[in-house]
Amino acid sequence: MRWSDMDAYGHINNVQVLRLLEEARIHAFGPPGGTGAEGEQPPVAVFSSVKPGTQALVVEHRVKFVDTLDYRNVPVRIDVWVSAVKPASFTLAYRIHDPATAAICVKAETILAFVDTNGGSLLRLSEEQKQALSPYRGSPLFA
Repeated sequence: MRWSDMDAYGHINNVQVLRLLEEARIHAFGPPGGTGAEGEQPPVAVFSSVKPGTQALVVEHRVKFVDTLDYRNVPVRIDVWVSAVKPASFTLAYRIHDPATAAICVKAETILAFVDTNGGSLLRLSEEQKQALSPYRGSPLFA
């Protein structure tokens, strides 16, 4: 968490929560291919291993604020897993925990899809992508 993520009430601002989800997603699955400089390999290189001309795009976010997430000068814990895999999209689920109390403060899911940047068409997930995501499958947060 950053000092600037806090709102006037001392909580992490709801907009900044989406940034935390993005950081967790990139940490776990890699930065989008062709972006940034060389760094550490993610546990699962789903985003960083896409073919040139492919973008991973957010299709939808769903966020439920369960408790306030107060600013603390220690890292926040975020659990991330794959809650659904469909032919042309997949869903990541998250739980954000208060780093001092371990209480769940936020539950969220993000639906992502790969798009061909040349034609704008939706791309189906490859068997390799499905296999890479498979060990990280878990239950969805929302019915």
